[in-house]
Amino acid sequence: QVQLVESGGGLVQAGGSLSLSCAASGRTFGSYAMAWFRQAPGKEREFVAAISWSGGTTYYADSVKGRFTISRDNAKNRVHLEMNNLKPEDTAVYYCAADGSVRHPRAEWEYDYWGQGTQVTVSE
Repeated sequence: QVQLVESGGGLVQAGGSLSLSCAASGRTFGSYAMAWFRQAPGKEREFVAAISWSGGTTYYADSVKGRFTISRDNAKNRVHLEMNNLKPEDTAVYYCAADGSVRHPRAEWEYDYWGQGTQVTVSE
């Protein structure tokens, strides 16, 4: 069982940066693949980024590639999402997700554990 708590959201102007963090409970964190998804008002939840259990492999949505960076610290049971050059279309609730066995890291249905989400708002 893994519990996830996101933090770091907020309001930022376009072109600015934010760093999200996800704190995970459980001694098996180091064996879980982790991901970030987001959901904008009136839209379905979408994949943002994922990272393998070791941190050696990362995946990004095309819309954030080159602007966002996912990383993890297994010693501290944390995964991070560094977001740069933010755009108004990045406005959404951002969710952290985890699972012990992921074959399709971009697929929402692969992840059994979810955080409560943190709001990111990017103004013009």
